[in-house]
Parts: sequence; structure tokens; C-alpha cells
Amino acid sequence: MKRLTGTVRTYSWGSYDAIPDILGKEADGKPWAEYWLGAHETSPSTLDGIPLTDYIHAHPDELGDRSRKVFGARLPFLLKILSAYHPLSLQAHPDAAMARAGFARENQDGIDADDPHRTFVDDWPKPEILVALSDFEGLCGFRDPHETRQLFDELEVLTPTDPVLGSLTERSGSAALAETFLNCLAGDDVRRQIVTEVVSGAVNHVGEDTPLGEFARTAVELDEYFPGDPSILAALMLNRVHLKPGQALSVPPGLMHSYLSGTGIEIMADSNNVVRGGLTNKHIDIDSLIQIVSFQTQEPRIIAAEEVDPGMRVFPGIDDQFRLWQLDLDTTCPAMMPASELARILLITDGYAVCSGSHGTDEIVRGQAVWIPAGERVQIDGDCDGFIAAAGL
Repeated sequence: MKRLTGTVRTYSWGSYDAIPDILGKEADGKPWAEYWLGAHETSPSTLDGIPLTDYIHAHPDELGDRSRKVFGARLPFLLKILSAYHPLSLQAHPDAAMARAGFARENQDGIDADDPHRTFVDDWPKPEILVALSDFEGLCGFRDPHETRQLFDELEVLTPTDPVLGSLTERSGSAALAETFLNCLAGDDVRRQIVTEVVSGAVNHVGEDTPLGEFARTAVELDEYFPGDPSILAALMLNRVHLKPGQALSVPPGLMHSYLSGTGIEIMADSNNVVRGGLTNKHIDIDSLIQIVSFQTQEPRIIAAEEVDPGMRVFPGIDDQFRLWQLDLDTTCPAMMPASELARILLITDGYAVCSGSHGTDEIVRGQAVWIPAGERVQIDGDCDGFIAAAGL
């Protein structure tokens, strides 16, 4: 059992104080968007100043036999704190086959790893689960195309919208969604004018507690950060999702989504592959977007953790690369660390935990994390909230 120090990632959409507050750090005026706990090669955590990638290379047995048999000498998951002050890009993530093919193709094409036109930075899929720590807002999955067209029509836009939105009702199934989504990404004056009129009409409905009111609020919020951006029309094809603290959103590969605001814990496969689809100044890889995105109507899948022991709940597994447990312990309710045959990462998000293992005892407080190797049984005492991540085997 060793103390683990994560890495801070600053992106323009990040909040300025939520992650520093959890970590017990002073805010520095930068947007702390993510805090990574894991061994992704682009930003590994450290153990006693040693990158976790190097540590695992020197001590692969600490991953556990089952994990090494399936994933080799690689930690298969990445645990993050994410905090969004304003919307992220529209995005989706590849499955395993698409990640391997895309990574190999871009390597063959000679695209440098840090090239802004690079889409695949590794060859792994990126399914993920986000657990809300605060009230959390997002967009996730395509709404029924007929419902979307009706919502646009209710805003009474004067500029003819059929050239952009007509496929929503003129085509069926995935073609209706794919053609319209891609149509919305063209950045011409007609689409910008439609966005302007959509937002102007939306202002009149933002106070309504109706589907139109929610649609209107999304339009106005997005225009605040991406004024006049035609991809706002694409974003408005997605369902709005609201998470209360403790609720979780399942995001499988291919699902178009965007996080709008809030702070949460993310668990995912050890990948940083992001295929963007709008609301961004970064590269949009249309060819990869067409291959990866599931252009199907899909309601957001909100999941809840199930109690496995007093003070410990586990979220339903969606992939072999990861599993996530949530802790809510008090001093009367100690717990045994699960998955003793696998490497684990424990993060405390509130309070304190006293971790007692075969190699000693350590008190972990809010914002601190520890690495627990396979084979070490650990009892957790204290009064804390936190999360435990391991492979999902």
C-alpha cells in the first residue's frame, strides 16, 4: 500500500476551485478540469515520485495474475475527478476494434502523437461511467428525430430549416440522425443564421417546466459559450440529462455526449481517445465520427450502485477493464477492500480512512489516494466517502 499522487489536467472548460477544494490545494487561477489517477502513458500518476507506468513495469506482479493474463503488464483502468465549469465538446469514444484500427492507421500515416489533427492517441477503447459528486448536467444519446424536429418547429424559426433539419422527418432510423448531425456541422452563413434565430426564439421559453423549456435552456446555455456555432444545432439533437450526487451515467463506446457542468468521478478504460463532433475549436475527424458514433435513438442510462456490504456499494460493470465501488463509511462500519486479487486505487473524497494492510497502516484524508497491490488485504476504518477502482474481471 503506497500513497498515489495524481496529475492535474487544465482545459478551458474546467472549473477553478472544485478539484483544488477536494485535493486541499489552493486554487491557482487555472481551470482544473481533470485529476488523473492511473498509468496512462500521457499523464501517469506517481508513487514516491516514480511514474506509475515505470513502477508497474518494474513490479508487474502487483497487477494480479488475472489482470496480467487479460491485459498484460498494463493497468487497465483510469480513475478521474472531473469538474466542468462550462460545456465540453460533443464527443464519442471508440470500441476496441475501432481504436486499434484508428491508432494503426494514424501511425501508418505518420501523424505525430501531439499533432492537433491526431484522433487516436492509443489503441484502447474508452467506455466510461461518471458518478456525480455535485448536481451534474449533460447531454447524452440521440432523441427521437420526430420529437427533435417538433421542438425546433415550436421555436418558430423564420429562416427555412429544411435544408439542415429536413432529414429528421424525411429519412428514417439512423439515416435521419446521421445526415442531420453531419449537416449541422457545416459552418456556413445559413446555419449560423438558423442558430441565431433558434437562440432568439429559445429565450422566450427558458422559464418553462416543459420539454420545450429544457430544449430552450440548452440552446441558450450553449450559445453563451459557443456563440453562433452551427454545432449547437447538432447538440440539440441529444437528450438532456440531470444527475443528483451519487447517480451515475453509463457511457459506452459510440455514444454521443457532452458534459455541461458539475463535478464527478469518472472511471474508464485506460484510454484518452476522443472523437469530437462539435462545440470545439479542435479537429473534427468526420470520417472517424461516421464510423464510431451510434446514430440510434438512445435514452441516457442512469445507473445506481448496489450495496454489497454495509457502507460499500458497487456500480454495475459495463466492461472488463474497470469496476467501481463507492464508500460511505462511519466509525461503526469498517469494510474490507474488495478485489484482493487485483490492483486497486482508493480515493477519499471526504473525511478520513484508516487503511490497515499486511504492510502497515496509513491514514488517508480527503483528496488523497493510495495504490493497493494485488494480494494485499486491507481493512478500511474511519468516517469517509470515497471510491475504489479495480479491473472489472
